[in-house]
Amino acid sequence: MKSCRGLATVFAASLISVCVSAQGPGGPGPGGPGPGPGQGSMGPPQNPTTPQKAVLGKMLFWDEQLSSDNTVACGTCHRPGQGGTDPRTGVHPGVDGNIGTPDDIFGSPGVVRSDASNDYLPDAIFGLQRQVTGRHSPSFIGVQAAPSLFWDGRAGETFVDPTTGAVVIPQGGALESQVLAPPLSSAEMAHDGRDWTEIANKLQSAQPMKLATNLPADISSALALHPTYPDLFNFAFGSTSITPVTIAFAIAAYERTLIADQTPFDAFLAGNPAALTFNQRMGEMIFRGPGRCVICHGGPHFSDNGFHNNGLRPASEDLGRQVVTGSPVDAGAFRTSPLRNVGLRNRFMHNGAFQTLTQVVNFYNGGGGPFPNKSPLLIPLNLNPQQRNALVDFLTVALTDPRVTNETAPFDRPTLSREVFPQNPRVYGLPSAGTGGVAPEMIALSPPNVNNIDWKIGLGRGRGGAGAYLGVNHLPAPPGSSINGVPIHIDLTPGTPLFLPMTLNGPTGAAGQGYTTFRTQIANNPALSGLKLYFQWFVVDPMANGSVAASAGAELTFF
Repeated sequence: MKSCRGLATVFAASLISVCVSAQGPGGPGPGGPGPGPGQGSMGPPQNPTTPQKAVLGKMLFWDEQLSSDNTVACGTCHRPGQGGTDPRTGVHPGVDGNIGTPDDIFGSPGVVRSDASNDYLPDAIFGLQRQVTGRHSPSFIGVQAAPSLFWDGRAGETFVDPTTGAVVIPQGGALESQVLAPPLSSAEMAHDGRDWTEIANKLQSAQPMKLATNLPADISSALALHPTYPDLFNFAFGSTSITPVTIAFAIAAYERTLIADQTPFDAFLAGNPAALTFNQRMGEMIFRGPGRCVICHGGPHFSDNGFHNNGLRPASEDLGRQVVTGSPVDAGAFRTSPLRNVGLRNRFMHNGAFQTLTQVVNFYNGGGGPFPNKSPLLIPLNLNPQQRNALVDFLTVALTDPRVTNETAPFDRPTLSREVFPQNPRVYGLPSAGTGGVAPEMIALSPPNVNNIDWKIGLGRGRGGAGAYLGVNHLPAPPGSSINGVPIHIDLTPGTPLFLPMTLNGPTGAAGQGYTTFRTQIANNPALSGLKLYFQWFVVDPMANGSVAASAGAELTFF
């Protein structure tokens, strides 16, 4: 069985009984004069930016509860200190299905795949590990005025209500359009089949920013006056109703406040000749001239917002813009990345292929990649090492806003739960192998926050179709405990543990292919906060020591 809903009520009650017992301004860009980087910050007429919307959007952007398993926020993959991209790197095997080959993609770890009921479901590529996105995360900073977003530009200017199909913003709504995709992506933030009604309903009862710590001052101040999401939506929009449109409006309003216009280059343009070193000024001249960078990276955000194939990889691996337009001309073309704060990033290109700006500059110095349909704008540059060094210096230093580097307002943010170590839940101890020498795997990722409406714990790599038990206690086993060679991680003193019987999914008897999920609601009881529970899975397996294979343990602390 995938989950044990019949036991959920019993388990929710046991959480209380077991735990209670335990108590005893911008200037012109290098493309020439024009609007500064704040262009578009006020938003389209249908969604003018206000402080109330922006602070609500900031919370939604950094709230891991926006995901179906409470482990991924928008900000998980988009950090200011990383230039608006992801400090983490996961590897997607690409079209050949093999890691360690040239078509690998260095993307962002997302969620463990889950089915429409939010039960864990092995993915064809990643099994029961976190999935990795098929493209590298782009920056969310400096995209206020972009006419389209995502690497392929599929988020266009026309923003459409996903529930009614009505056009809400006819022009200038790319940010709002972009917001709608990640929370429904089964690789990034969602279980299979998730919809916006489910998300809106979840936010009705979720405590804002419950999973985060070190909240910025503007968030703390807003929460002091408006402690629930309905209150915050009323504060921002004049109604307690939560809809996909108002969610998108709020997050887009927040993103429009992120104007990185205090770089050394901006200071130089404003009349401070000492803001750039001689080497950086040389780099800027190369950027405009023999480096030909400005052809695609002009304007205040250093992007033409266009789409180009740079020949990095065959278009057959990722059609890019062609998926949106249907035109063969766009095969393998991707959006020109803005370059403000590019020196803070750890990966470059749509597939994250390069790790340094030096690699990027060398790539374009050679005229780009060797694959067909490459843009004719790319030609060999023949820049010498000194010129390339100056160009990298300009990109790395001159275009970096120190507020972004230091994550100070408006680029400040909370600490996410997945950044705190040890993790909660915390997996500990060793497993014990079963059939085929494969050890069952504890899947303990869901944060144990009070009033979590869909908390879950899972098991993978068990014997397919086998019976299993989820053991629960408020005490761990003494260190080094074992029975018949099987490590024991929860206290088995008679009368104290609770054992929940399950049947594993997967082909009967197949080694390592059994899996299951236990889901329940954690009671909305403040008395649970600070209390601990300990879990361990036991799988009936005739090929294991004592006919029992066991997982590692998991410790959770309610909060």
